[in-house]
Amino acid sequence: MKIYEIKLAGAIDKNTKLPIAFATIHRVPGADQITVTISDAAGKDRQHLVEADCPEDIFSMAQCIQEQLDGCKGTNSMIHDYYRLLQDFAD
Repeated sequence: MKIYEIKLAGAIDKNTKLPIAFATIHRVPGADQITVTISDAAGKDRQHLVEADCPEDIFSMAQCIQEQLDGCKGTNSMIHDYYRLLQDFAD
């Protein structure tokens, strides 16, 4: 099985009961880059291109996704959850 796209919802806002942000991770088969789109609750999108063969770039994106979706600067174990997810797209 190969994953080409996944959508993630962030932490739930206590007031609105909705996720504070969403992330879509996508890679076209054979592409050199992973596309990550982060959307805030207002629907504003920011697209990031991550080099699939660069562990440092993948880790940096994992940090960004973790902070945006969880709403706080996370620990290494929190970041590594997203890092491992991104690595599935790098293979």
